[in-house]
Amino acid sequence: MTATTDFKVIPEDTELERLKRDLKFHPADPARAKVLTREQIEGYNRDGFVRPFTAYSPDQIREVRGYFDRLLEKTIASGGNSYSISTAHMKYGGVYDILTNPVIVDHVADLLGDDVVAWGSHFFCKMPGDGRAVAWHQDASYWPLSPSHAVTVWLAIDDADLDNGCMKFIAGSHHSGHLTYRRSTPEEHNVLDQTVENAESYGTVVLDDLKAGQASIHNDLLLHGSEANMSTRRRCGLTLRYAAAYVTAGMNWNEKGIVVRGRDAAGHWKNPPRPVVE
Repeated sequence: MTATTDFKVIPEDTELERLKRDLKFHPADPARAKVLTREQIEGYNRDGFVRPFTAYSPDQIREVRGYFDRLLEKTIASGGNSYSISTAHMKYGGVYDILTNPVIVDHVADLLGDDVVAWGSHFFCKMPGDGRAVAWHQDASYWPLSPSHAVTVWLAIDDADLDNGCMKFIAGSHHSGHLTYRRSTPEEHNVLDQTVENAESYGTVVLDDLKAGQASIHNDLLLHGSEANMSTRRRCGLTLRYAAAYVTAGMNWNEKGIVVRGRDAAGHWKNPPRPVVE
């Protein structure tokens, strides 16, 4: 796979592997529920995810889909592919606007606290008959963040279901800590480069089937993946990455963090401006 910013092919002896990271689950406080319910926050602490919630209306997501279609056309014309649009909020104003959408940030803040940064945005678009799966993995394995008080919002640009390769969670697996993984082989046709073996022994498989405009949130230690899209329908999702503002980022990843709620007391995150390119 071509290296991206949110997920990189990382040799074992690189800087990320040498970082001393706090990789344990940080539970959310059910008493601080504002847009989520107390039960949803308790479910997040127990299962590692919240799903689904509505981020965009049908009319709004049609506009977002049209916007993505234009980005994808430009990306392919320049030699990229349907997975190449990464760290997109640093390049495109429209993606910056999605990442900073108060509706989404409100849900995230109920889990991460009053001070929140948004630092990642990556389209995962499985074209019809794509044939590539996303093996079981933990987001925290790829990220130079410490502590691992971070979440991913998965926004459905298209309807996502089992037929076209929707995401799957292993409920409760975030309580098992940071798990050992192996490198995937080219023969496995894996979108990423990591595989956690015997993942289903860590909990119950839950499908993250979503209608376009809906979103889910999962913890960075939760095992998740998806099957290949062998259908005639596209399955596009935009992953949006958030962390509590006190989290620190190595490898200069703090340069792409935007304070979207509260403040960054340490001044660690660089707060890049909204791009002028739409």
